[in-house]
Amino acid sequence: MLVVIDTNVLVSALYSRDGSPAKVIALVQNGVATPCYDYRILIEYREVLARPKFNFAEWEITDLLSQIESDGLSVSPRPLNIELPDEEDRKFYEVAKHCHARLITGNLKHFPNDKIVLSVREFLDSLL
Repeated sequence: MLVVIDTNVLVSALYSRDGSPAKVIALVQNGVATPCYDYRILIEYREVLARPKFNFAEWEITDLLSQIESDGLSVSPRPLNIELPDEEDRKFYEVAKHCHARLITGNLKHFPNDKIVLSVREFLDSLL
């Protein structure tokens, strides 16, 4: 199954290895979910995860992003003519629509009311 993972899910997964966001990452690591991304998403992942306030080890960031890049699907989506509450999240929605993937986020309010946009809990529950 194809997924687009919002950056806030990665941050939460690295903070809490036992939480629901970490379960999403485990699905990627186990080959159950294939992450879709573009260069803009990778840039945001790297910039956000490297912020000093998070204090993540460089190896943690490198391991996680290397896995996403090696096991994921890199795409070049077409721009969508849609307004979003947070334009910084446009890239995630564009990639998800392009790939017909599920977009997993901790910020549902940043995206349109669309069946492909799911909270971490909604995504995990959909697998049951």
